[in-house]
Amino acid sequence: MLETLIENLLSVIIPVLELMGIFVVTWSTVSAFWVYLKVSVFRRPVQGNFKVDLANGLATSLEFKMAAEILKTVIVREQSELVILGAVIVLRALLSFLIHFELRSEKEGHKQD
Repeated sequence: MLETLIENLLSVIIPVLELMGIFVVTWSTVSAFWVYLKVSVFRRPVQGNFKVDLANGLATSLEFKMAAEILKTVIVREQSELVILGAVIVLRALLSFLIHFELRSEKEGHKQD
């Protein structure tokens, strides 16, 4: 009975977390593109750095997606599913690490200017 309840809850929570990640990616890329257009096409000065904002959005969305993947481990039935899920988690963790590294580099470079 508890297993069924958990599966039913997770079947709602996991897609919501994935949608949240999709929303964050979409919003941050559209916002960054708009700032990019302001700077490059309309030649307007803007506050901040749109690359940093975009990287923050991507990192945040990866955190939502990773949360969904971690919750999927609860409902895994076979070892092959667990291996695939583990590979996805490792890849997303590497992407998150690379984005955070790039973000730190961009912030340090922006401070020196």
